[in-house]
Amino acid sequence: MKNAHVSKCKQAGFTLMELLLSLGIFIFISGAAFGLLDMAQKRYQTDGQILSSFQQGRLALDQIVRDVNDAGYPPQNEFYASISAANYAVTPVAWSPSYPTTICAIGSCTSPGSFDLILEEYTSSAGAMQWIRYQLSGTTLYRGTLTKAVATDPSAAMTIANGTLFPYATNVMNNASSAQITAINNAYPGTFPSGNPVPIFTYNCDTATTPTTCTSAGTTYNTPTNIRDVEVTLIIQTESNDITNGQMKLVTLHGRGRRLNPNQ
Repeated sequence: MKNAHVSKCKQAGFTLMELLLSLGIFIFISGAAFGLLDMAQKRYQTDGQILSSFQQGRLALDQIVRDVNDAGYPPQNEFYASISAANYAVTPVAWSPSYPTTICAIGSCTSPGSFDLILEEYTSSAGAMQWIRYQLSGTTLYRGTLTKAVATDPSAAMTIANGTLFPYATNVMNNASSAQITAINNAYPGTFPSGNPVPIFTYNCDTATTPTTCTSAGTTYNTPTNIRDVEVTLIIQTESNDITNGQMKLVTLHGRGRRLNPNQ
């Protein structure tokens, strides 16, 4: 009986050099992929910060504009016959100092001012006339409401110290320090014209002919009782710098509130 002939195939393996080369290529591709993933994650975090700051600023801006639109006497869309006439708005925009006796001139008032605004309006939830105050302290914009009290100065009744004003928007850079303004202008040229703070609130006053900037309306019309429009500018900075380049990110928002209710 003859033995079957068996042929054996010789199989060659990878050399050490080939394995090292393959490993090097794998490490390079993996490193590039993880690098792109890390960059995408950082960009996502940065975009999230910008979106969060934009949303915060937009909500604050919209609320201010609504409050200006609703301010004054009489309330247009509310039943107000049961409200004591003593509590009707003296004017849609209150002032300090010397409220409600001596009316100050815009520019000499503490409020209304570039970073401080007090409004009077009827609030259905309270069923009464209320003061609404916005005040910037540092980089935090505060907001508060208080039921109007006859012969009371709202600026004295509503303060951060006595707990009637609460943080409403943070990282508001309108009245930033000189060093901060310089840094912001370097990154975002023209944000602060001439290197000066940018008012949150600017005012247009009614005159005998047409509304004009309150500070140029003349002594007759340059008072809170004549304010027609309130222009609002919010410069909001993200809570932390851009992860990808270490620079700050800003959003600048603009809006205008128009006083719809007439004076008493």
